[in-house]
Amino acid sequence: MASKPPIRAAVLGASGYTGADLIRLAARHPNIAITALIAKGHAGQALAQVFPHLVSLDLPDLVTSDEVDWNKIDVAFCGLPHGTAHTEIRKLPERVKVIDMSADFRLRDSGTYSEWYGGAHSAPELLKGAIYGLTEHYRDEIKTARLVACPGCYPTAVLLALLPLLKTKLIAGEDLIIDAKSGVSGAGRTLKQNILFSEAGEGLSPYGIGNHRHVPEIEQELSLAAGATVTVNFTPHLAPMSRGELCTSYVRLAGKADAAALRKALNEAYAASPFVRVVEEGVIPATQHVRGSNYCHIGVFADRLPGRAIVVSAIDNLVKGSAGQALQNFNLMHGLDETTALEQLPLFP
Repeated sequence: MASKPPIRAAVLGASGYTGADLIRLAARHPNIAITALIAKGHAGQALAQVFPHLVSLDLPDLVTSDEVDWNKIDVAFCGLPHGTAHTEIRKLPERVKVIDMSADFRLRDSGTYSEWYGGAHSAPELLKGAIYGLTEHYRDEIKTARLVACPGCYPTAVLLALLPLLKTKLIAGEDLIIDAKSGVSGAGRTLKQNILFSEAGEGLSPYGIGNHRHVPEIEQELSLAAGATVTVNFTPHLAPMSRGELCTSYVRLAGKADAAALRKALNEAYAASPFVRVVEEGVIPATQHVRGSNYCHIGVFADRLPGRAIVVSAIDNLVKGSAGQALQNFNLMHGLDETTALEQLPLFP
């Protein structure tokens, strides 16, 4: 039997951190042929000039979007900045499947998008049909989607931990406090003063206090799970590390639920999910235990305060929080085993 031809992929935003990790993972995918690398500011350069660690890959030079023959592309991975992605994606032929790693198609309401991202959405007709790409909770919808909007890194870690608990009504939808920490790669590759080595190193600082852009995304999905409006107290912090994300969620228990019931519900929810691990009682999730992998580790702990529990989740923000999840969704969209090209174990130490 003749083998199927490879699926021809383009990477928009190939010069960013998420683009680089997508290329690193997809280059070893048996069903993908990376045929176009798009990076407007680096057009004309070889990939190795931008990312020397990828020098061993035999891939085309970086180009602008206008230089791509989109009739020869089957799927586009989009790692463009927020506010740019929707203007570029709307130009693509309808036959091209799109897996977007920006925030431009995550929010289901264009008004909410405008409120939090400071501008009108230029492709509301596509927004209506976009599928939220949290793989473990939208598998069936992702399989038949044309456009998948991969969740943000913080929402991925938070939602994987809390969605099953709200769906089973084991926790209350009120009084949710989320303390989150991320490596500096989450801020992107653009030069910013707060992510300079001497500014971010040897320190820990909160940012986006009370108004981080991932809040409406988190609340949107939690509210759908709860069947009622959910609001969260969410504060992210910049940690002095390149990659990794840790979210500690403080929850109020519902009814007679306890930490053991929460752990049981999470185990049942993810029994068939290869990349989500509910750690054993007493084991504490840590970013160094998932670094470089597509895994999410979740731990549940009883709080000393009566009626409360603490849920901790850890991911690699560039893999499960972005490029890895994008590739996992690609696999579902093309009828492949969702673990394909994502089997690598975490890097430790």
